[in-house]
Amino acid sequence: MNTTEQELKERIKELTCLYEVSSIIVNANVGLIQDTLEAVAFCLKKAFQHPNKTEITITTNEFSFSTNENVEGFLQLKSDLKIFNQKKGEVIAHLEAQELPRKDFLKEEQLLLDNIALKLGSMFERLEIEKNERSLKRQMERVDRLSILGEITAGIAHELNTPLANILGYAELLQEDLKEDQKTANDLDKIVQNAIFTREVVKKLMFFACEMPQQMKRVNIIPNIINAINLLEASFRKKQVKYLVKIEAEELWLRADPIQVTQIIFNLLINAIYFSPKNGLVEIEAYQSEKDIVLRISDQGQGFTPDALTKIFQPFFSTKPIGEGSGLGLSVVHGIITSHKGSIVAENNTKNGATFTVSLPKD
Repeated sequence: MNTTEQELKERIKELTCLYEVSSIIVNANVGLIQDTLEAVAFCLKKAFQHPNKTEITITTNEFSFSTNENVEGFLQLKSDLKIFNQKKGEVIAHLEAQELPRKDFLKEEQLLLDNIALKLGSMFERLEIEKNERSLKRQMERVDRLSILGEITAGIAHELNTPLANILGYAELLQEDLKEDQKTANDLDKIVQNAIFTREVVKKLMFFACEMPQQMKRVNIIPNIINAINLLEASFRKKQVKYLVKIEAEELWLRADPIQVTQIIFNLLINAIYFSPKNGLVEIEAYQSEKDIVLRISDQGQGFTPDALTKIFQPFFSTKPIGEGSGLGLSVVHGIITSHKGSIVAENNTKNGATFTVSLPKD
């Protein structure tokens, strides 16, 4: 075969590769990225002058695939894989050239590699945009659901308040009248205690719906943190959980309702203690940015599943066993923070456990 025919054959292989890779990338989706990289790598391998002597590696910050891991001593041809104009990986061709007459790559092979890297970069950009769009859509749907639930919850809470107050009031009156009848008094005490418990649930519903009146004032959050820790000291000891406080400043001021701020801290600490293993560590950190006071509470529990992370602030959703949680604690926290125009983010730690980060505006 003469040189012209050989060159023509190589160009046909390269064009075929570009066409096939384009077809593969068009059908790529987030769930099949690894399979896509594998298909692209083998397609690219076939397009080189010596496919049997060539191996392909594609790497990104998150994904990696190689047609052969054993490429020590091979010649390398590289092209940067850029996503949104930032280098996020490489496409590498490895050539075992010892037994070949020409111990180098063709200049056209560099161009091919650059083209494939460009196509892969465009694919990752598209998938990232689609991922962000889905995430934004889920957030908007979640806000809509929470808004509707808030309206429904507020109505339910108001409807329950009056009959509940009557039950509690009349039960306490009967306690006075029948205090000498021990059996009846004990039964009435159960009614009172359950009515008080139910009243607290209604309060949580109203907090979630942002129906509780707020008394906004300047608050130094540090005493609230210390008081919450002191109140829960017995719980820390009972669960054999340690805690570490990281607060460098002596004062962290913000405009907020002091009782509701304490409730945020209290609920997040109770949650951290509950999910912490024996001898686990709960970290409480507070600091200020230019506009916000930031509170971060971390535990060393099992963390959350991806599904739980999307539902964690929904009312009545709980990862605790039935009977051990109402599913209102974190939704109440979310409601309070939202009413203060702040934000809360739940995320899993790198190793284990979860972290809640609360940002509340100073003014």
